[in-house]
Amino acid sequence: MSFSVLLQRLAPLHLLTRIAGQLADCRQPWLAQYLIRTFVRRHKIDLDEALVSDLATYPTFNEFFIRALRPGARPIAAADWTSPVDGTISQIGRVEAGQMIHAKQHAYSATALLGDAALAKQLEGGCFSTVYLSPRNYHRIHMPCEGRLLGMRHVPGKLYSVRPDIVEGIDGLLAINERLVCWFEHPQHGVFALVLVGAAIVGRIATVWHGLVEPKRSGQVSEWHYADGASAPQLKDLLQGVEMGHFQLGSTIVLLMPGSAWQYHPDWQVGQPVRLGQAIASRG
Repeated sequence: MSFSVLLQRLAPLHLLTRIAGQLADCRQPWLAQYLIRTFVRRHKIDLDEALVSDLATYPTFNEFFIRALRPGARPIAAADWTSPVDGTISQIGRVEAGQMIHAKQHAYSATALLGDAALAKQLEGGCFSTVYLSPRNYHRIHMPCEGRLLGMRHVPGKLYSVRPDIVEGIDGLLAINERLVCWFEHPQHGVFALVLVGAAIVGRIATVWHGLVEPKRSGQVSEWHYADGASAPQLKDLLQGVEMGHFQLGSTIVLLMPGSAWQYHPDWQVGQPVRLGQAIASRG
């Protein structure tokens, strides 16, 4: 076991995440601006892409972190499926015999990731892509295709870092960490899912239809169902490329696509950096 993995197992990650969240929400200008400007220098953030590039206008670090992009900064490719985020591809593959693969060919089950055996069964034989968002990436999440929201599930768990070296060292990490599972119905191809995986210092995940998703104090799974439209009557079909949520600090998403007749774009390869709107796959 590496020292980094050992440290993850021993550190009080939930406590550290709460403290980091309080600092990121602090509205004291001297602290907020110090955090923002230090972050920009350290991670070489491209402010030309931001809708608002003047750092002084952001009252908190979090509001800077989830900054919007200027129009046209991320064109949506002409493909059936497009990247929902900026990041780096960690893994691609198929859900076979209920299993998915992450780093170093370690397997974990789709049921464990999704928290739902029935949903996992619907996605059996489909394709999945895992994308890691580093701190320097844009952290809003967008729809990879058109879809009608069916449900959302918050699954409590660990807050291990999702850096590639940590994922390699902890079996099934993506199905152990806290995560938000959102599933949708594609107008032609059936049910698909987006899993937003929390991590160390990522204490909060939000969606456009719900806002900030607060874990239950009991540590139990929370579920919301939208199929009948009663729980979210304002929702219509979410179009490809529209925003669906955001992370507060870096993490990972897993996209599970239905069926097996997809032809990956040649640039959609493990280890490659990707941008929101980049082509993932189309019908073969």
